[in-house]
Amino acid sequence: MDFINNTPVASFILIFTVITSIYAFNDHSVMAKFILSPYNVARRHKIYTLITSGFIHADWMHLIFNMLTFFSFGFALESIIGSVNFGILYFVSLVASDLPTVFKHKNDTWYHSLGASGAISAVLFSSILFTPFSTIYIMPIPIGIWTLVFGPLYLAYCVYAAKQGRDNINHDAHFFGALSGVILTIVLVPGVIPNFLHQIAAKIG
Repeated sequence: MDFINNTPVASFILIFTVITSIYAFNDHSVMAKFILSPYNVARRHKIYTLITSGFIHADWMHLIFNMLTFFSFGFALESIIGSVNFGILYFVSLVASDLPTVFKHKNDTWYHSLGASGAISAVLFSSILFTPFSTIYIMPIPIGIWTLVFGPLYLAYCVYAAKQGRDNINHDAHFFGALSGVILTIVLVPGVIPNFLHQIAAKIG
């Protein structure tokens, strides 16, 4: 139970997201109530879904992937920046990551979005500023790559995939969530950029 005491915000987010997502799998009325509809939000209806859509997922694979990523980076990040800052970063990024989607699809009655990917992208990119040379594994690549290398590749892929629009994934939320994570970390944690650059210089040197 130490992790709940030491990282209460990350613990709450993980547990609540899992419970709410599983509940929504079995109750489509909850899914319909929580899911983000840019058309409705743009008309000032169901604005709360900017938050609630981050606590439901499309299926088990979506949920498991997001929670594994969150578990890998979220708890360590809260330990570094503190619970208050972590909570601000997560929930502000959750909203900020979806706002471009609302503007982009404000007239599309058919478009809906759900999942915590935007906020989790923020957590991941915030973590990169503190540990740029930690490794991340991406299937099917058999070796880990530095998060510092992964970051730009991830952003480039998000831009490419969003333009292609060939899947049902909200790549815009991933991209803007990542940017939100970087910007909020710089605001909330003074000195993070000099420390980031120092780590890079030390590695190169």
